Amino acid sequence: MEVTYIRMGVGVSVVRKASLILITLLTFLGCKKVDDFGFTTYLIKKCKHKSTYAYKTTKSELIQFQTIFDGSAIYTTKDSLNQYDINKLYGVSDCGCNHMDYSIRFGWRWLDDNLEIHWFRHSNGDFTFDKITNAIIDQTQDYSIEIQEDQYILCVDNICDTVARVGCSSVDYRRYYLYPYFGGQEKAPHNIKIKIKK
Repeated sequence: MEVTYIRMGVGVSVVRKASLILITLLTFLGCKKVDDFGFTTYLIKKCKHKSTYAYKTTKSELIQFQTIFDGSAIYTTKDSLNQYDINKLYGVSDCGCNHMDYSIRFGWRWLDDNLEIHWFRHSNGDFTFDKITNAIIDQTQDYSIEIQEDQYILCVDNICDTVARVGCSSVDYRRYYLYPYFGGQEKAPHNIKIKIKK
């Protein structure tokens, strides 16, 4: 009995250590250098979708940040129809669910010589989006997402849009952050850098 107990104890200890190592690795993989102005640069590498594997949660009902897009946000997709796809900027999951079921975030795309900023919502597994405004290359812009009982209010430089929030029973959920992502169907055609300051 004692040998079994010791082995189980060692097994639990190993699992705990492995879990701590995994959490630490995921944290460091998601770490990006913060510049002198407080901006973190997220790099979506050529032929990739994701900028990071970071995992961070919040219970806040107000998400505020600033973003700077540079010239790397200008792109052309291989299939011209994919130019209409919405890339993801920043936001959160919602309703205590996976973000592919419930989430709210900002999206962006380069279309007709404009850098469009959209709201992008997953609700009950379906996604919808709509344009809010255009961003200006190399210019800092203010973004916010306010989560209310039955709606989201998304603002870019005081231009706001209200989006219905359905399927959630309260606003008191732990949410995880959603980071810059390219696509749609296609992967990034070249390295894309997006600066975000929270």
